[in-house]
Amino acid sequence: MSDRPETPLLDRVSSPADLKHFSDAELTRLAHELRAETIATVSKTGGHLGAGLGVVELTVALHAVFDTPQDKIIWDVSHQCYPHKILTGRRDRMGTIRQQNGISGFTKRSESPYDPFGAAHSSTSISAALGFKVAADLGGNSPVGHGDAIAVIGDGAMTGGMAFEAMNNAGHLKKRMFVVLNDNEMSIGQPTGALSSYLTRLYAEAPMQDLKAAAKGAVSLLPEPFREGAKRAKEMLKGMALGGTLFEELGFSYVGPIDGHDMDQLLPILRTLRERATGPVLLHVVTKKGKGYAHAEYAPDKGHARGKFDVVSGKQHKAPSNAPSYTKVFADQLIKQAADDPQICAVTAAMPDGTGLDLFAERYPSRCFDVGIAEQHGVTFCAALAAGGMKPFCAMYSTFLQRGYDQVVHDVAIQRLPVRFAIDRAGLVGADGATHAGSYDIAYMANLPGMVVMAAADEAELCHMIATAAAHDEGPIAFRYPRGEGQGVDMPERGEVLEIGKGRMIQEGARVAILSFGTRLGEVMKASEALQARGITPTVADARFAKPLDRDLILSLAREHEALITIEEGAVGGFGSHVGQLLAEEGVFDRGLKYRSMVLPDVFIDQASPSAMYDAAAMNAEHIEAKVLNVLGVEVLDKRA
Repeated sequence: MSDRPETPLLDRVSSPADLKHFSDAELTRLAHELRAETIATVSKTGGHLGAGLGVVELTVALHAVFDTPQDKIIWDVSHQCYPHKILTGRRDRMGTIRQQNGISGFTKRSESPYDPFGAAHSSTSISAALGFKVAADLGGNSPVGHGDAIAVIGDGAMTGGMAFEAMNNAGHLKKRMFVVLNDNEMSIGQPTGALSSYLTRLYAEAPMQDLKAAAKGAVSLLPEPFREGAKRAKEMLKGMALGGTLFEELGFSYVGPIDGHDMDQLLPILRTLRERATGPVLLHVVTKKGKGYAHAEYAPDKGHARGKFDVVSGKQHKAPSNAPSYTKVFADQLIKQAADDPQICAVTAAMPDGTGLDLFAERYPSRCFDVGIAEQHGVTFCAALAAGGMKPFCAMYSTFLQRGYDQVVHDVAIQRLPVRFAIDRAGLVGADGATHAGSYDIAYMANLPGMVVMAAADEAELCHMIATAAAHDEGPIAFRYPRGEGQGVDMPERGEVLEIGKGRMIQEGARVAILSFGTRLGEVMKASEALQARGITPTVADARFAKPLDRDLILSLAREHEALITIEEGAVGGFGSHVGQLLAEEGVFDRGLKYRSMVLPDVFIDQASPSAMYDAAAMNAEHIEAKVLNVLGVEVLDKRA
C-alpha cells in the first residue's frame, strides 16, 4: 500500500501554465493536494516544512493568476519554496532536496527559470523585484521575457532594514510591482520589534473580512461601482491606527489584510490587482505557519526545520547524539560565565534557538536580546553596549554576520570596543549548501587591526575560548565553531582563560609539521595514524589563534622541519595566508622551507553531508595524508582507484 497521498489534480500539473485550465474550485482542491504532497515529501527528506505549508494557497493563487516565468515571483529567504518547486516541474526531484547532487532547499537561478532570483538570506526580495521591473522598463534581455515582479516576504524578513530601503526606493520610482507581505506572526523565532506588534494590531483590530479595511489604500484599484463607497470608508478610517498607513507613507498602495488560506479572497484580489495596478502595491496576507499539519502548527517553531519524520505521529527520526553540540556547549558555558559576571549579556539576530541563546534567555531574560533579522543593528548595538560598560556576546552564524561587516569594521574594530563575536556554523554546514557556509569569517575578521580571532578544535577548546572572550577587555575578540556534535572529548566544568596568541603542541614528530586551525584537527590526527603506518610521524600543533599568530610556535615549526602544512575550514586569505606572510617577512622561504596551505577551494560547494562537502573540498584525513606524502616527495604506489 502506497504511503503517498492521492493527488489527481496535482498529477495533471507539469508546469504552472496547467493551472490556467482549472476552475477556482479545482484550484482550492489542488491546494489541499499540494499541502499533502509537501508533507509527504519532507517526511522522507527532512527540510523546511512549516514555512511552505503556510503559503500553499498563496503559491497556487500566484501561479494561477500570474504568467510565470515571464512574471517573476521572488520568494524572500525561500524556506517556503517547496510547494513552488513542486508546481514548477521539479516534483519528480523533490526526493533529492537538500541532498548531494539534488535540488536546493532554496530558490536557485541555475536550477529553474521559475527561480528568477536565488535566496537563502532574508529581506532581499523587494530590492530584487524592483530591479527586475526597472530592467524590464529599460529593455533588459531576459531569456524568458519580462512581466510583472512579485516579492513574497514574511513579517520576520520585514524586520530587516534592507526591505524598507527597497520600499522607500520603489515608492519613489513609482514602478508597478507587487509586494505580498506574508504575515504569519512568526519568523524562525518569535518575531521581534515594533513592526511585528504593528502588524498584529492591524488585523486584530480590523477583521479580515471587513471590506472597509480591505478597501483602505486600494481605492484606485477597485472597479468603478465600489470606488465611492471605498473612498468614504478610507476617510472614516483615516484617523485610526489601522490599514496601511506605514506602507502608504513609503509610496505603496496598501490592500488587506486578507486571509491567505481562503482562495475565495486570494484569487479575485490578485486578479484585480494584476489588472488595475499602476504603481507599487503591498498586499497584506495573513497566514498560519505549518497550516494543515497539526504537528507543525502547534510546534514551538511551527515546523520550521525538520529531520525525516513519521507523518501520522510527527515524530522525527533523529539518531541519538553521542556528544553535545557545539551550540549547546556555547550556551551552557555562557550561562556559567554570566552567573559570575552581571555585565555579560548576549545578542542575536532572529536566531535564539539556532545560537543557543534561548537557553541563556530563560536564565537571564533581562540580559538577552533578539534584535530581529537585523545584523547591522545587532553589531552596532553590541558596540554601544561595550562602550557603555557591558560585556556583550554577539552570537551570529558566520554566514549572517557577513551582513553586518561594515559595522564590525566601523563601529567595533576602529573603536577597539570589546565585543565578543561567537561565530556559529563555521565551515561547511551540509544540507543548506553554499548560502549558509561559514567560509569567509577567518579572512574577514583576521584582517582587522586589533581583532583577536580564535577557532575551537573541539568542544573542550570552545569552553576555554568562551572564558577567554569573557575575560578579554582590550578590544574585539571572535571565536568560531561548527554546526553539529562535538568530538566527544572530556569536558572541563569551566573553561580556562587562554594566553592570547598562543597555540599548543599536540604531537612531536619529524620532517613535516601540520598546523591546524579549528576542527580539522580530528582529521589531522586520523591522517597522522595512517602516516605512522608508513613510517612518517608528523608534528601536529593546534594554532588556536589566527590573530595574533603564535610567532614563536610557527617559526619553531618552520625551523625544525623541512615542510610545514596549515589547514583551516575557511577560504583563501585566512589563517594560512597570515602564516605565509609571517614566514615570508621572516625570510624563512629563503632557507628552503616547503610550505603548503590547505583551504576551502575557490568554488561554492553545493549541499551534501558535511563529510561529503569536505571530500569535495579535499580536506578530509585521506587528503591531508596525500598532501604530506606529496610535499615530502614520497611515491604512493597503492593509490586508491
